[in-house]
Amino acid sequence: MLPKNWTTITEFIIVGFPGLHPDYYGLVSAIFFIVYTTTVAGNTVFLVLFITSESLRKPMYIILASLAMSDMCFSTVALPKIIARYWFNAGAAPFHACFFQMELIHYFGTLNSLIMMIMALDRYVAICYSLRYQTVMTNRITYILNATAWVTAFIAPTIATLHTQQLPYCGPKLIIQCYCDHISITSLSCAENSKQVLVALCVALLVLLLPLAFIIYSYCHIIASVMRLSSSQSRWKSFATCSTQLSIIALFYLPRCAVYIASFLQIQISRDFRILLILLYSLVPPLINPFIYCLRTQEIRMIVSRWASRQKAFREMSRINVITL
Repeated sequence: MLPKNWTTITEFIIVGFPGLHPDYYGLVSAIFFIVYTTTVAGNTVFLVLFITSESLRKPMYIILASLAMSDMCFSTVALPKIIARYWFNAGAAPFHACFFQMELIHYFGTLNSLIMMIMALDRYVAICYSLRYQTVMTNRITYILNATAWVTAFIAPTIATLHTQQLPYCGPKLIIQCYCDHISITSLSCAENSKQVLVALCVALLVLLLPLAFIIYSYCHIIASVMRLSSSQSRWKSFATCSTQLSIIALFYLPRCAVYIASFLQIQISRDFRILLILLYSLVPPLINPFIYCLRTQEIRMIVSRWASRQKAFREMSRINVITL
């Protein structure tokens, strides 16, 4: 391996889609901007509802609030730079800032995986041990589980980042991706990087497959428990209670699995299409998760409905006062 002081570059250049014609830069940046603002606005609305509504202080909504914060942070880390690259041709990222972004990108990916596991645990206890749910999944325990996830999620990305920083970088410096990630950066090193790639692969499998294995295990038990119920109405009600979490989990894992399987089977896909797939499973779940909360959760629909009714009544009262004056 070349010595560490062989690193001669001071910045990386975020390329984004290498095959994108410059005529479409404005359109792509506008799409990214809309996705970012919608993601932040949607998750902020949910967090405001969670903070201001006492009825939402329950384990399920605590987990969803944790996921909303993570989604909002991930979008804030990932999108502004690529928006600036296409809008203002500002694709340069300082050397250490790029590693910092890589750390945060993989941190929030790891965090989301752990939050999905907590979601599965919540539904597992609620369906399979319903009589003990109130004592097992208390608000305090749920807060502790989420706080633990936010702290421990730093471990795996930090290991990968420290190993990647040991490599020398002397050019090229073009990152064929919309943000700095491990694969894009290690591919630019001017030394043997198989050790770093292996470490990162093992870490990624650990933080993704272990939670996924628990999720599959828990939902197998949930389905078996629900099918044993004698009443079809009870079965439907039980499935409905975990449908929100299951939708979110499917959005997070299924596209990732498709990309990993395609890579494992060495299915040849273009770089632009691969980047598009990665963006889809990275950005679409944070974008639509808040809408899933609102559309599939009755309590949130009722809160929003009451708020809309109060606003309508307030406008009617204001109009009557104006007419009276």
